[in-house]
Amino acid sequence: MMRIESIQMKQTNSLIADYLNNDEQINDFIDYPTDNLEQRLKDLNDQTFDRKALTDVLHSMNEQWQAPEQSLKNISRLQASDSVVVIGGQQAGLLTGPLYTINKIISLIQYSRQQEEALGVPVIPVFWIAGEDHDFAEINHVNMLKGTRMKKIPISQFEEKRIPVGDLTIDQKRANDWLNKLFLTIPETIHTKKLYNELMDCLQDAKTYVDFFATLIYKLFPTEGLVLINSHDENLRTIESDYFQAMIHQQEDISVTIYEKRMRLKRLGYPTPVEAEIDDTHLFYHLNGERVLLKRQDSGRWIGKQDNINFTTNELMEIAEHQPQLLSNNVMTRPIMQEFLFPTLAFVGGHAEISYWMLLRETFHLFNKKLPPLVPRLSYTFIDRKLEKILTAYNLSAEYVINYGVHRDKMNYLSASQQPAVEQMFKQLNETIQYVHQPVREAAYQLRADVGQFSDRNLFHLQTTVNQLKHRMKQAIEENYEQTINDFDLLQGWLQPENHLQERMWNILPFINEHGLSFIKALINEPCSFKENHFVVYL
Repeated sequence: MMRIESIQMKQTNSLIADYLNNDEQINDFIDYPTDNLEQRLKDLNDQTFDRKALTDVLHSMNEQWQAPEQSLKNISRLQASDSVVVIGGQQAGLLTGPLYTINKIISLIQYSRQQEEALGVPVIPVFWIAGEDHDFAEINHVNMLKGTRMKKIPISQFEEKRIPVGDLTIDQKRANDWLNKLFLTIPETIHTKKLYNELMDCLQDAKTYVDFFATLIYKLFPTEGLVLINSHDENLRTIESDYFQAMIHQQEDISVTIYEKRMRLKRLGYPTPVEAEIDDTHLFYHLNGERVLLKRQDSGRWIGKQDNINFTTNELMEIAEHQPQLLSNNVMTRPIMQEFLFPTLAFVGGHAEISYWMLLRETFHLFNKKLPPLVPRLSYTFIDRKLEKILTAYNLSAEYVINYGVHRDKMNYLSASQQPAVEQMFKQLNETIQYVHQPVREAAYQLRADVGQFSDRNLFHLQTTVNQLKHRMKQAIEENYEQTINDFDLLQGWLQPENHLQERMWNILPFINEHGLSFIKALINEPCSFKENHFVVYL
């Protein structure tokens, strides 16, 4: 039986904390408080969207991923003039990437359900797959627990070029080898064989890593009506043509508003989530398949970061009109593109994402749009019965371990358990040797300098031998407490791996291998408050 408890995180983003507490100085960065969705809905009624073109594209791409019936129905529901979306997104990580991707999708589904019930209109959860992102090294691996430490298990496909992941063809042999290697790291359960076959099917049906990601997501969320969109889809780019032209036309104002907002955030003492300079265009051009970040010169020309591209504004406008597939957004203009495409009731994201969205209020205003309500996603840490027993045995709370880890507690426990107290005993022994040896060295130096130097070496050898004995005794004590050490290390590896939250390091695979896909279904059906900081899920 699943049990969920909320806890408080000690280290929080000050900007997000003030936002959730309705601090007045945050008002300059937002258009809506998080709870003012009725006004947002009214404002959306005054806007128009090309729903027919969008849903045609969504149907086409989702059918390729064998989207479940409920997802296709929700795409059709998006044609209704009163329907809205709750949107969030992520890169196409291997096996969905870190757990926070799963947490984000659960958040989208739960929040859309809550708001559909509250507002009485169709609210559709949409997950934006950032298929144009090109940093393959960020997504080419999965972290798995080996012993008590996390180990990165990368796929051996190497890509030196900055090719969008949505264009990156999977090397099936290397991918199959990687998946087989991954399954060697997990114990066999009643779910393992079926899970392996389903993942292998997803892999073999996929041409690109976006395809692999999307088909797997639909395996994990088959009945929730989640809608996926690949932002790198060529047909989608056709719809975006006019919006790219609008961004190019307003580029100078976009860059200024983002830069000034970042500086204001910095002056108020908040962390600045992204770098943004006054000459940034926040757009990419795709040269021979590679993404090249564009800059704007004082002369008005658009150039590549390595001076490999050089366009006038008119030339770039021509590209946006006739070849929009050669352009893509960066992290700052992606939210604006989402706003052009979708009737967005709210954006759901992590703290870092919400922080950079807060730089965009005036940028949205340039296009007569408002920054949508920003909703921090749900954050979970999962604890099984074995871990819960270890916590109880050492009188530790999950909240404490998730916040602080157990490195210090392990050392304190071992120190208190050592009989005799090795450190104190050997400290006294070394002091005694030093005291007893002192007159011998003084006499040796009175005889001759070389004899005195030999006495110094003699003291060093005595101390070295003593330290070797101390090491052997401590080693023996540690062997006697091997299970205790393993218990603490296991807590650290599960609840604060590499000093991070579990959701930033762990993948979903060990959990669905142990508990099956019903684990995700059960979690979705346990509504959680979006006002809480973090949740512990006892499995």
